[in-house]
Amino acid sequence: MTHPMSQVYLNGQYLPPDQARVSVFDRGFIFGDGIYEVIPVFGGRLFRLAHHLSRLDASLAAIRLRNPHTAQEWNSIFTRLLEKDGKDDQSIYLQITRGVAPRDHAFPPNITPTVFAYAQPLKYSPPEQLAQGVAAVTTADIRWARCDIKAIALLANALLRQQAIDQGAVEAILVRDGVVTEGAASNIFVVKNGRLITAPKGSFILPGITRDLVVEIARAHGINCDELPVKLETLSSADEVWLTSSTKEILPITRIDDKPVGNGKPGPMHTRMFALYKDYKQAFIQGKAD
Repeated sequence: MTHPMSQVYLNGQYLPPDQARVSVFDRGFIFGDGIYEVIPVFGGRLFRLAHHLSRLDASLAAIRLRNPHTAQEWNSIFTRLLEKDGKDDQSIYLQITRGVAPRDHAFPPNITPTVFAYAQPLKYSPPEQLAQGVAAVTTADIRWARCDIKAIALLANALLRQQAIDQGAVEAILVRDGVVTEGAASNIFVVKNGRLITAPKGSFILPGITRDLVVEIARAHGINCDELPVKLETLSSADEVWLTSSTKEILPITRIDDKPVGNGKPGPMHTRMFALYKDYKQAFIQGKAD
């Protein structure tokens, strides 16, 4: 297998990808016992690093694992992984598992976590997806009750996303007790009568960094933005629907369950928000925004 990156970080070492080895008794492999983060890199700068590290701290605390590095150490590790001559935007993938131990559900004492990270080029959505929007399907949210933890155990998410792909869609919009939670790998926004609405934070959604930024930008520019439960009927009568994530940014959803959203085209609120988001990104690259 060829790898786009020249090196990975594993437990204090920088290695070629094909030389990196993890024990088959790693609890990440055996139990899915670990967490991860994905951090975009624009213009060589780690995007909203403090926010990502704060979420990392929350995920680690939730699974009762000590953070193995300080913010300064993480910054050094990530920076060393970045392709220095890379012209394209990149992303850092970080994974921390509880480490290697004999298989037993109970936490082993005195265990050393496994820390793995690498950088790769950021893959953006094709331009036609941004111009025309994408299709999504609604499906029952079959995941566990702690979706706020960015856990590596993503089998339910993978099954839900594949269900969408099998139906010719790009994303699954997850519904729990008649209320939209999020996408299989994204947060969901709806626009209704000029108001932007997204699910409030809680144990059933991952607190997306891009989600938070969209809320922040909206409020800074006088766009009505509410964090409220989104009922299925609100979704089906929405003027616009978007998905947000670090890699897909802000992508319009123009068809849900084979029915058009609004007039079936990306709407004016998306045009405005995406322009504001791009302005923010440009300011960040120029060192004028955090």
